[in-house]
This record gives sequence, structure tokens and C-alpha cells, in this order.
Amino acid sequence: MTDTLSVALPVPVRASKFDDPAEIIRFAAKATRHGKAALATLTEIRGGAARALGSHVAVSVTGEYCGYVSGGCVEAAVATEALLAIEAGTDAVVTFGEGSPFFDIALPCGGGVTIAIHVLRDSDVLEDTLRHLSARKAVALSYDPSSQTLEQSANLPSRSGWQKDCFLSVYRPRTGLVVSGQTVEAEAVNRLAEASGFDVQLVSSPKDIELMKIDPFTAVVLLHHDLDLEMDLLDRALASPAFYIGALGSTRTHRRRVERLRSAGVPPKCYDRIRAPIGLFGPTRDATSLALSVLADIAAARLEVFA
Repeated sequence: MTDTLSVALPVPVRASKFDDPAEIIRFAAKATRHGKAALATLTEIRGGAARALGSHVAVSVTGEYCGYVSGGCVEAAVATEALLAIEAGTDAVVTFGEGSPFFDIALPCGGGVTIAIHVLRDSDVLEDTLRHLSARKAVALSYDPSSQTLEQSANLPSRSGWQKDCFLSVYRPRTGLVVSGQTVEAEAVNRLAEASGFDVQLVSSPKDIELMKIDPFTAVVLLHHDLDLEMDLLDRALASPAFYIGALGSTRTHRRRVERLRSAGVPPKCYDRIRAPIGLFGPTRDATSLALSVLADIAAARLEVFA
């Protein structure tokens, strides 16, 4: 494809370093509204790879691009191929690494990837995807290479991949996080969670409990030093679809927590959802270490639930 066009193309320039799918879709939608654009998707992995199937690079006709389909080693080349596809007005498929004609572009992991480049002709399907994510709903887009179309899918698989002749990209909302506790630990978790891109809701009063929203993509973290202060929110969390519920306290404290719940008639399948003592590693003796431990545990739980 590179030899068929002699037009002068813009030099690809990375516009941002974010890899949040919603931000990449937003970039692509904006670029399409203001001109031509393309969405490149990782559709095949041979051997090892730095990114998951369904990862994107969005490319504007001006040469600006964002997103990742590797560890950063092929994105500029993907953007160049996307610019060629935009100029030609037709979709394309390119390979890098193992089995690729681009012998001078190697993947450090030693594997290979296939990238499908779709030339965007309007932003409607992207805007609709963003509306779903804004409403904290999962959504999937189906790309059909034969018809060169991208549309919303009625099917929502557990992960991105090929289904028959179409590639389905699955998008889920950012991790929501309910943080309860007027403690230094709660402040540390809130600070690091916001820096990590979580959608954080702070709970510091009974009114906050009534207003909070817990969906299947939300984790609930109870960081109190008094069991009485956590019970109302804990009851609400256990009745919710939250994918993670964690509570501060020692093993002895958690035994007391479970006994309270059992005495109140809460079935084991509910209180067995509570991760306590909270965190992925060790007992911690400072707020920052605890916050790192909690957020790591939440991230691991999300990967486990939404592989």
C-alpha cells in the first residue's frame, strides 16, 4: 500500500499518552467531526504482546494520534498506515513483528501483531459509544472488514475478539470507587484513586450514602476504625452489584464484623464477598502503603471479573 500513493502525508505526532479507551474513542470522534480520521484496532497477537486484543490507536488526518497497540514501538508506523488508508479512502490491514513485511520494525517481545485500520466516515457510532460509557454501561462495537463498517453490537462478549467474520471491541466504564471513612487512610486512597483515573465517590455522612451510586463496575472501600460507623454502608454495599467490597481491620476485627452480620440474618454468600483485612499485600503501617495495597487489590479483582 505504501508504494501506491505518492502524496505528501503529515508526519505522525503523538497527541497524548493516555490509553483509556473512552479517551481514545473521544479523540477519534472529535477528529472525525473536524475532518477525516481512522481507528486502528489490534485484532491478532502472535506470541507475546504488550496490549490486549481490541486496543486502539486513533489517527486524525492532520497526523495527530493517540492510543497504543503495542508498548510504543509501532504506533507511529500504524499512524502512517492509517494516514495512507485515509488518503486512499479504504480500510487496510497491516502486520508488525513476526510474519510482517516491515523487517525494520521489531517488537521487543518477539511476537507479532495484526492491526485492522478502519477509515471513519462519521462519528455517530463513536458518539453513541461514549454516551453508553458516560451512563456507566458496557457496550461493544462490531467491525466487519468485508463491508468496512463499524456499528454497535447487540452481542456483548466477555472480552474483545473475533466472532465469525467480525471483530468485536468491548468497552466498559472506568472503575468506580466508593470510599467511606473520615480517616487518613481514606484520604490517601481517594488521592491515589483520583490520580489513577478512578471515578471516586466520597462518603462522609448518612446523606452521602443515600446519594451514592453502585453499579457492577464499582468497588466499595470501608476505611473506618469503628465497626458501628461502617454498618449502614456495608449493608448497602452487600445488597449492590459491586464487584469488590473491602473493609479495614484485623482478622479479629473481621471476625466480629462477620458475627454481627450473621446475627442480623445476613447469609454467608453475602458477607463472604468482603475482602478483609483489606489490600493485596501484608499488614501496612502507613496510609500510602495501604492505599497502594487497596488499589492494587481492586485492579486485580477487576481483571479477574472482567477478563
